[in-house]
Amino acid sequence: MTKIIGIDLGTTNSVVAVLEGGEPKVIPNKEGGRTTPSVVAFQEGEQRLVGGPARRQAVTNPSHTIFSIKRFMGRRHEEVGEEEKMVPYKVAGAAKEMVKVTVGEKELTPPEISSYILGYLKECAEDYLGSSVEKAVITVPAYFNDAQRQATKDAGRIAGLEVERIINEPTAAALAFGLDKKKAGKIAVFDLGGGTFDVSILDIGEGVFEVLATHGDTHLGGDDFDEALMNWVADEFQKESGLDLRQDQMALQRLKEACEKAKCELSVGNETQINLPFISADAAGQPKHLMQTLSRAKFESLVAELVDRTRIPCTEALKDAGLQATDIAEVVVVGGSTRIPRIQEVVKEVFGKEANRSVNPDEVVALGAAIQGGQLSGDLGDDLVLLDVTPLSLGIETLGGVMTVLVPRNTTIPTSKKEVFTTAADSQPSVEVHVLQGERPMAADNRTLDKFHLDGIPPAPRGTPQVEVEFDLDANGIMHVRATDKATAKEHKVRVEQSSGLGEEDIQRMQDEAEKFKTQDETARAAADRRNMGDQLVWQARKLLKDQEGTVEESDKEAIENLTAKLEEALNGDDGETVEPAMEALQGALTNLGEKLYKEASEKEGPAGNPSEPVPDDSGDQVVDADYEVKED
Repeated sequence: MTKIIGIDLGTTNSVVAVLEGGEPKVIPNKEGGRTTPSVVAFQEGEQRLVGGPARRQAVTNPSHTIFSIKRFMGRRHEEVGEEEKMVPYKVAGAAKEMVKVTVGEKELTPPEISSYILGYLKECAEDYLGSSVEKAVITVPAYFNDAQRQATKDAGRIAGLEVERIINEPTAAALAFGLDKKKAGKIAVFDLGGGTFDVSILDIGEGVFEVLATHGDTHLGGDDFDEALMNWVADEFQKESGLDLRQDQMALQRLKEACEKAKCELSVGNETQINLPFISADAAGQPKHLMQTLSRAKFESLVAELVDRTRIPCTEALKDAGLQATDIAEVVVVGGSTRIPRIQEVVKEVFGKEANRSVNPDEVVALGAAIQGGQLSGDLGDDLVLLDVTPLSLGIETLGGVMTVLVPRNTTIPTSKKEVFTTAADSQPSVEVHVLQGERPMAADNRTLDKFHLDGIPPAPRGTPQVEVEFDLDANGIMHVRATDKATAKEHKVRVEQSSGLGEEDIQRMQDEAEKFKTQDETARAAADRRNMGDQLVWQARKLLKDQEGTVEESDKEAIENLTAKLEEALNGDDGETVEPAMEALQGALTNLGEKLYKEASEKEGPAGNPSEPVPDDSGDQVVDADYEVKED
């Protein structure tokens, strides 16, 4: 059966894994790394880079290097003011529209950019497995809303993947942590990644993984810690030099990378230095160097507010689960930011116990997704049962602008809930169904997922018609809504898709463009291989003429030199179609010359043997094999 891969599509890094022999395994990328930077870069000539190569050129190409795109998935422009300030690339779109990223003359959507990362991971998996990969389980933060989940699913489709399941990151981590654990119990998963924070409470036992509650903050992650440190260093540098590094994109990118490195170093040491020579220049052109000593204590004071923001989701999740901290058997930490010592201290303060760090926080989510993929493909049998929940309440707007909840948060999914409503006015011919997601009592304060009308309601006094609204929430946390007039059986059914901002035509267009880029990439690789072969052939031709100088006839030498020059001209030109014929012509001439030289050498050697050795005569003398013995002294 076709393998279903598991993908952790992270804010900072992404990981792909697969279930093999009943065990989840991380698939290395094309550079041999186990994690791939979630970075996409665009260079001249529409050349696209993904992962490590994209990240390495970020300093020299900041405005066209896209990172942390996950923070913009399924978000309207009006919702991302703070995130927009943190990136050097241009974020576009009207206030009520979904975010777009401007790259040159193009506008790309976050799902489209994410699809490039997913497509790269798909290729890595195909190289590793030696077969095509068409299906995947992709993880999302537990607190992602419907729009963000749908955007993630769209990204998978654009990348050519059938997304079998969208699974919450903490739930995936729990799967990987608890697969081989025999002891049942309640665990907390504390997931602080690059751009989001989640905490989930689960009950594990006998192959059943039941999520009891989840809470989180989609605006909190390692990026925010980096930003706090960057601003402090930039302020200190401005006090000293009068220069604001935030006005220089290239300098800011260098500073971002240095601050991220310093944050990591302070997880193992008490002090580090940020040293950036030639970071800027003053009005007179004099170079300025940045050197800043940073202690762990100072760093912790800079991020204290961010650290404290992790406490409330923990206490809320425990409250929703109806548990005390003492009921939790293990706390599993996930995400690179959980390596920060102060975060580990907060975990101990909230839950009263040390975090369990037996799993790799960078890989555990992808491993869990691979386990879910194995379960869906049948590789794990029916021994695994996963019961996840919806993180946010779902409902509709009713009279007075109130949100009436149909599916409360932390309801186990998949689920279906229905409720009957009526009209608010006499002879009302239609009703508007305004679908909402959120926890606020007033409709205007929650997120709109969809709006549609159920028309053709027969005239009747207010309160008489009965309109049944049904919410059907699938295992991905994505919703279908149906409204039915019970008197006429007339219904309107929608799949809440437009919340992601992409329709079927958009997705198809992006799939076509992805295929076009795939063809371009393959063509570019083929051209590079052809050039390498051509360069090698030129080198061989010149080496042969040099080694056989004085042996090759002048006419042959001239012919080889002319063909070599033509091949070099083709390699340096813009017309790639001329390279192949030039290579074939030179290769043919070299083969003919080689055969000619071999024949001439053979004729000089005589009928047999080496000319330096005597040729046996045919005089009739016999050569006798004599017996011999070894005589000891």
